Amino acid sequence: MPGSKPNEDTMAEDQTSTSSAEATEAQTPEGAAPDAELEAEFEYPITVVPVGPATKKVHVEIPRKRIDDKLSEQFVELRRSATIPGFRAGHAPQKLVEKRFAADVKEQVRRQLIGESYRQALARHTLTVVGEPEFDTAEKIELPAEGDLHYSFSVEVQPDITLPSLEAMKIKKPRIGVTESHIDQAMTNLRQQNGGALVPVEDRGVEPGDYLTADVHFTRDGNEVMHQHDTQFVAGKVSLGGMTIDNLAEQMAGAKPGEKRQWTMHVAADYPIEAIRDQDVQVEVAVKDIKRLDLPEINKDFLDGLGFETVQELRDALKERLEERINYDVQQAMREQVSAFLLQGVQVELPARLSERQATRMAGRRAVELMMRGMTREQVMSNFQALKAAAQADAFRELKQFFILQKLATEQKVEVDESELNNQVAMLALRQGKRPEKVKHEMAQDGSLSFLFVRLREEKALDKILETANIEEVDAPEAPLKTE
Repeated sequence: MPGSKPNEDTMAEDQTSTSSAEATEAQTPEGAAPDAELEAEFEYPITVVPVGPATKKVHVEIPRKRIDDKLSEQFVELRRSATIPGFRAGHAPQKLVEKRFAADVKEQVRRQLIGESYRQALARHTLTVVGEPEFDTAEKIELPAEGDLHYSFSVEVQPDITLPSLEAMKIKKPRIGVTESHIDQAMTNLRQQNGGALVPVEDRGVEPGDYLTADVHFTRDGNEVMHQHDTQFVAGKVSLGGMTIDNLAEQMAGAKPGEKRQWTMHVAADYPIEAIRDQDVQVEVAVKDIKRLDLPEINKDFLDGLGFETVQELRDALKERLEERINYDVQQAMREQVSAFLLQGVQVELPARLSERQATRMAGRRAVELMMRGMTREQVMSNFQALKAAAQADAFRELKQFFILQKLATEQKVEVDESELNNQVAMLALRQGKRPEKVKHEMAQDGSLSFLFVRLREEKALDKILETANIEEVDAPEAPLKTE
C-alpha cells in the first residue's frame, strides 16, 4: 500500500545517533551488500525534488537494457554452477537453466538493482538520510516483463544549516572554589555510602534529612489527582508525582508516625498534566515510618577500608575530586552557552515525521516516569496528548541542537578516535566496578555507545570554539556544590 516499504527491501530501524535526539542515517536495502561500490560505467536516471521541510521525493528509472544485462549476467554465472539432473555441473542448456531458475534470478536482480540505484541516488545527490525511506506503491516494485522499471520514495534528510558568526558571542566562566564546608559535606556523603545504617526514630517527630515512608495524596477541588502509597523519600527538597516540593521538611517538621500534614502548593506552568498545570493543589502526607541515617565514625577501620592512612589524606583526595568536578561543570556551563547562542542564531526546518517520532518517544518516557512516581496508567494515558504536546517543544529543541552541533563538528573537522572512546568507556567501567570490555559490549548492544560517540564529538566541537572565544570570569551564583 502507498507509503509502505517492500518487505525484501526493508530499511534498517533508526539507529540512535544522539543522547537527546534520535536522528539516523538509513541503511541500504536488505539483500544489497552495504559496502558495494557504485558502478562507474552506469548512471541511473534519477530526479530529486523537495516536498517539505528537509524532505525529498526521489524518482528512479532502471532502463530495460540494464535489467536485461543484469539478468543475462546472473544466468551465465548461474549456469557455471547449476546442478540439474541429467547434466554435469556447468553443462546444462542455458534455456533450461533460465526456465528452472527464472523466478529466483529475477528476484535477486530486482533486489540488486533497487539497492544499487538507491545508494546511487543518495550519493549523487548528497542526501544524508535520517530515519527510513517511504516507498511509493511498494507492492508494484517488480521487474516488468518489458519496458523500464520506475520507482520512487520519500526520504527525510539532514536539514540545511548555516552557522552564525561567533564574533559577537560572549562567554561567562563561573568562578567557583572548593571550601571546607564542601569537603565536610563530601565527607558526610562518603560516610553515608560506606556503612551508614537506617535506624528507627521513636522519640521525636520528623527532622530534616530523615528517611520517611508515607502515603501521599494530591487533590484539587476535592478530587484526587494522583496518589503514592508507601512511598519513601528524604525530608528535604523532594520530587513527588513529578512535582518538586521545596519546603517538605518544613511542612513535615515534628510529624510522628500516624499523623498527617496538609498544605497547598502551586503546580509549575510546564507540568505535563494540563488539568493541574499552573494551578493550586492540596498535598496530604500521612507518615507511616521515620528513620534516620546513623553514620559510621571516621576511625582507623573506616580509613583503612578506603585506602587512606589519615583523615587529612582523605580530605585532600576529596578536595581534588571536587575540583575535578568543578572544572567539568564549569566547562559544561560554557559549552551550554555556546549551544544556546547557536540555537538562538540558527533557523532550522526539521523533518516532520522525525519530529513527530521524537515527540512521541519523549512523551512515552515521561509517561513511564509518572507511573513510576505513583500515577495510575489510566491517569497517565488520559493525559497522554497533553504529555505529547508538552514534549513537542523539547523534542524540537533536542533535534535542532543535534543537527546544529553535527554541522559544527563537521565544519570544525572534529572526529573521535577509538582511544578517546575507549578512555570514556574505561571511566564508566571504573565507576560501575566492571571490566571495560564488558561495559563496551553492553553499550554496543543497547545502542548507548553511539550516544557516547556523538556526545564526545559534540563536546570536542564546542571546546574548539571555546579555545578562541571571548571569555569573562564571573562570580558564580550562590548554589550548593554537588559533592556526591
